[in-house]
Amino acid sequence: MIIGGFAAQAQAQSNVTIYGLVDAGLVSERGGAAGSVTKVTSGIGGQSRLGFRGTEDLGGGLSAIFQLETGLKVDDGSLDNANSALFNRQSFVGLKSKEAGTLTIGRQYTMLYNAMSQVADPFGAGYAGSIKNLFPAAGANTRTSNALVYATPVMEGFSAEALYALGEQAGSATAGRQFGLGLNYAQGPLNARLVYNNRNNDTAAVGTTPAKLQDTGRNTLLAVNYDFQVAKAYFAYGADKGVNSAALPVANAYGYAVAPKASLDSNDLLIGVSVPVAPAGTILASYVRKNDKTANNQDADQWALGYLYSLSKRTSMYVAYAKIKNKNGAGYTVGNNNEAGSGDKAFNVGVRHSF
Repeated sequence: MIIGGFAAQAQAQSNVTIYGLVDAGLVSERGGAAGSVTKVTSGIGGQSRLGFRGTEDLGGGLSAIFQLETGLKVDDGSLDNANSALFNRQSFVGLKSKEAGTLTIGRQYTMLYNAMSQVADPFGAGYAGSIKNLFPAAGANTRTSNALVYATPVMEGFSAEALYALGEQAGSATAGRQFGLGLNYAQGPLNARLVYNNRNNDTAAVGTTPAKLQDTGRNTLLAVNYDFQVAKAYFAYGADKGVNSAALPVANAYGYAVAPKASLDSNDLLIGVSVPVAPAGTILASYVRKNDKTANNQDADQWALGYLYSLSKRTSMYVAYAKIKNKNGAGYTVGNNNEAGSGDKAFNVGVRHSF
């Protein structure tokens, strides 16, 4: 009786959820130095994952929260993890107040990536049409460790966010650090975000003298979508300046004699649409442009088309195709949510299930 009473009390105050996504399909890629590549792969629309999140009511509108999330590969059952971190996707703990906002500490998504995947892209940063093929969404632009993130409460549709990630490199307080700011508006059919991300590329050398790189990487992005009911329109515009502001997903996918160079000054544009058809289908389409403003002028354009069909609230099938046109030796590839791709054309077909 006593044990049952404590268990009931704990259940009323705390909540832990196990969740995940299982996504796998067939990918066919063409146009790169690797030739024609056909494979079964995982995480095409969204990286397959297993996660735990929980809350505890502390009273007075204050809650403790946490989230732990690891990536996995459905095609072979292995962890999708190159650096041996168990919870490589997310691992944070924090406090959430209805009046004061939310503060979280740990490995977390940047506001830059959240704006791309949640607002800017009809493909949700997945499938062959992913915004990540041309917009800067690699490495620390996606997630960053040792981060403190504060989010304000939502007031009349407006909210703001701030991120500061410590570089934690001996001998320098600034080497490797990252910070970001975001202003959000979501009310009715309109969803808009303006974000800024600044990434310090310095590394601490042996001893206490930092080894300097050329510059910080600075990204500014405006992302907007508007739901007209018969269709949802998407728009994004980004400005990328400095080292690692727009890193190439693949170093030299086309085997050029002179390898393409990552731009230190570029603009990005996306125009897209999603159109519901019949009771369970959705057509996706987008045009993405990378404008390299350096003397190399290595621009690229991407056209993409996709179709999603919901079998239930948690299970869907998908098909997508995208093609990139590289100019002046540019080296961009058509990838998906979990892979950078090997050529300038790709076709996906698969199934995904969330739980």
